[in-house]
Amino acid sequence: MTTAQYAIRALDASTWDAFADLVERNNGIFGGCWCIGYHPECGQQGISYRAAKEHRVRTGGAHAALVLDEDGLAQGWCQYGSAEELPGIKHKREYEKDPPPRPDWRITCVYVDRRHRGQGIARAALAGALDHITQAGGGLVEAISEVTAGREAQGRFLFSATAELFEDYGFTRGRQVGKHAWIMTREISP
Repeated sequence: MTTAQYAIRALDASTWDAFADLVERNNGIFGGCWCIGYHPECGQQGISYRAAKEHRVRTGGAHAALVLDEDGLAQGWCQYGSAEELPGIKHKREYEKDPPPRPDWRITCVYVDRRHRGQGIARAALAGALDHITQAGGGLVEAISEVTAGREAQGRFLFSATAELFEDYGFTRGRQVGKHAWIMTREISP
């Protein structure tokens, strides 16, 4: 399939079931994260990440571009939100040594169903998220991603996609915060 064959939909109450099906097909994502890892609820004892994510989605407290195939099945997504919505930061200690300007938006997770990788879904998801951000007024967008050029990168480190993919969409590298991780930013006009 080409990127043009996918439908991009906002993650909301109407698409929750498609999102939940994707997560359940993939063992809760990373063993049960439910893409809550950057939300304030992450790490709280005694809560259901599934329930926390569903509550956030149904009340407008979670944002993502969901990628649906020709059968209407979700095959991937790109999570984005405000810094308040997504306060969790990858490589936080290094990030906070010299924090960049506070972003209007963060992109934290890009996930593709393991059986559908290499088919342009991550690219479609990121493009969809950037389109949603543009429609919401734009602003400074931040992501922390891994550089993969010239090395074999393990998939478990690429949940925030690759720096090269972000660069394809106009992001620039700011400061290195991990062995291969960089703060990536882009200003989006409304």
